[in-house]
Amino acid sequence: MAEIEFEFAKDGPVLVKKDGKVEYALCRCGHSTKKPFCSGAHAANNFKAEGSKLELKA
Repeated sequence: MAEIEFEFAKDGPVLVKKDGKVEYALCRCGHSTKKPFCSGAHAANNFKAEGSKLELKA
């Protein structure tokens, strides 16, 4: 079974990881030009948010 983890990067995107490998970086600042994916716009827009993790195991 695959292990899925959502890492909410401090001041950055949501990293969707499968078995420890980043599969996607999702925007959570609202300024991405590649929504729903992260374009790095959070850095230019001074986005601030706490970091955390959520692990899903089947």
